[in-house]
Formats: sequence, structure tokens, C-alpha cells
Amino acid sequence: MKELIKIFFIFFRIGALTIGGGYAMIPVIHKELVDREKIVTEDEFLDYIAVAQSIPGIIAVNVSTFIGYKLHGVLGAIVICLAVVLPSFLIIIALANVLMLYRDSTFIVKSFSGIRPAVIGIMIFSIYKLSKPLDKNMFSIGIIIATIAAILVFNIHPIIALILSGGIGVIYGYLN
Repeated sequence: MKELIKIFFIFFRIGALTIGGGYAMIPVIHKELVDREKIVTEDEFLDYIAVAQSIPGIIAVNVSTFIGYKLHGVLGAIVICLAVVLPSFLIIIALANVLMLYRDSTFIVKSFSGIRPAVIGIMIFSIYKLSKPLDKNMFSIGIIIATIAAILVFNIHPIIALILSGGIGVIYGYLN
């Protein structure tokens, strides 16, 4: 129970202090659980991300829920899911009230002009961190290029691209 409370506060802090949504939380979750606490291995973390992207919902919430389940079963999944969502819920309610009162404030408008590029930077950092353990072979590079092309050029939905890439990975794995 003591470990569950500790994990709750780790995820509550992550949920409270990470700006930019689910993808921005990924490097923070990684740093806390893989690098600092060593609760999850690098490979497990990548597997959680892969599965979390293929199911509905916010990726950080899905990853957190998987980690909670791994550590403490159904109770862990529920507690960790609440821990990561609760701060956002409370902050959104408070911010909505403040923003409605001061929505024309120069300070508010200018602060968001600085926050938006920072969020993009955090997302690019996530890509960098997640690509480090990836096998850099022709197959992986081909999947990356094909996925980007499928989404940008052919306007294929990202979920369809993930499913197709998974299918190609299964075929490739059986052939090699």
C-alpha cells in the first residue's frame, strides 16, 4: 500500500506539472519511472506506448493505467489513472474560470505565445527519447517513412497506419 501511495503522488505530480497534453507527459513519465525510480524497463515502457497509441484515449492516461495495472493490478490501474487525471481536471476548472474573467488580458495572450512553441519542443524531445532504443535498421526506417507518407500524402488515419504497421511487423517477424 505504501508503494501505491508513492506511485499515486508521482503520477499526481506529473499530471499537475506537465503542460501540453498526453504526448508531453511521456518524457516526464519515462524520466520518473524508467530513469529515476527504475520501476519500468525501457522495453516495457515502449511496449506500453505502442499499445496505448492503438487504443482510444489519451496516451499518457493509457500508459499510466498500464503501469498501474502492472504494479498493483486493477486497484493500481484505477488509482494511477485517477492520479494522472485529477490534477488536470482541477486545473481546468480553475483555469476556465480565470480565463473567462481575463480572456482579453495582454499577459494571458502573450504567455500562450511562449507556451505553444515550448510544447512543440517537448514533443520533439519525446520523439528523440523514444527513438533512442529503436533498432535503426532498414525495416524500422522503412516503417517510419511509410507511416509518415501514409498519413501526410495519402491522408490515411493514424490508427489505420498503426494497424497496418503492426501487421507488417508480424509478417516481417515471421519471415525473419
